[in-house]
Amino acid sequence: MERHLIVNALASLLGDATPHAVPDFAQFTAARWRHLPLGGRLEGVARVDLPRLDDLIGVDAAKETLERNTRQFVAGYPANDALLWGGRGTGKSSLVKAMLQRYHPQGLRLVEIDADGILDLPEILTALAQADPGDAYRFVLFCDDLSFGADDPAYKALKSLLDGGVEARSDHVLLYATSNRRHLMPRHFSDNAEYERHGEEIIAGESAEEKISLSERFGLWLGFYPFDQEMYLSICALHLQRLEVSTPREEWRAAALRWALQRGSRSGRVARQFARDWAGSAALSARGQ
Repeated sequence: MERHLIVNALASLLGDATPHAVPDFAQFTAARWRHLPLGGRLEGVARVDLPRLDDLIGVDAAKETLERNTRQFVAGYPANDALLWGGRGTGKSSLVKAMLQRYHPQGLRLVEIDADGILDLPEILTALAQADPGDAYRFVLFCDDLSFGADDPAYKALKSLLDGGVEARSDHVLLYATSNRRHLMPRHFSDNAEYERHGEEIIAGESAEEKISLSERFGLWLGFYPFDQEMYLSICALHLQRLEVSTPREEWRAAALRWALQRGSRSGRVARQFARDWAGSAALSARGQ
């Protein structure tokens, strides 16, 4: 009995090559790919964080473009993979999840994968085909905070998925990735030495071209930038309103600016964190605690 329990525990940690039940996407709107050394699997996500698209402010251009692309996708028309890049906490992953919130009634489903899961992309596509044999759904593979080292094997796997692999990808699958790096790979000062000038044209060297080539395989590049002060305060006000705090802006404005200064960033994430701190503190004070 004890040996049986040990074997089961090891199988849970390492995975195995035996088939696993795939999620029922009529029941689950999202799933995650669990990468395991001996074989990964899809797991349904019961509770999904679904921001509302209308609550995301300060990213109007990116929001309009990604929503149009997603609307094309769920309608069965051609659409592009998308790379959302820019500063931390500026709403990249929230925007992707907001697409699921809006379009899951039309058959959109989200599958979260991490950097390790990129190596499992053929297995992921196979699992999705098994889970949806009738092509009833449209799947966005969502890879958050994506970046690669110089010799990362997942780099070539992703290039193959995006453009250039032998096996054709289903029209029912797109990739939306977020990254703090525009080209997904670190840039080194030594790369600058490879650039050459031909007349008025600047030609990138081999290393630089290799780093740019991956991000260029995404059809959409959507940039996200730090907010100015007024936009940051507006986002603070929105989060406080959602937390049912009616305190006038004049009373919390200075505290919100100090909060951003301490964190060195004016972003949607910082605004949400401030609002939660202010709302919780105000609630305790109201109860005399």
